[in-house]
Amino acid sequence: MSSPPSPLIGNYLREVGFWHVANIGRGCKLDPKLINAFIERWRPETHTFHLPCGECIITLEDVQLQLRLSIDGPVLTGSVQSVD
Repeated sequence: MSSPPSPLIGNYLREVGFWHVANIGRGCKLDPKLINAFIERWRPETHTFHLPCGECIITLEDVQLQLRLSIDGPVLTGSVQSVD
């Protein structure tokens, strides 16, 4: 797993309510066979997993619920430009 974010980034993540998202998966052991099984069942043309019980679609609502993202408040739009 990756190291925790720097204190500066951590403060920004807390401020915008994303700290918990940055920590998802810490300490979890990944199962390579399970990941491979999902990869084999992914159909990019329909953006679905084809499972024995039927098709499985991951929606934006699913992502919002799993990551506990707040959907209240104004929409944020814009672009970021970096100078190297």
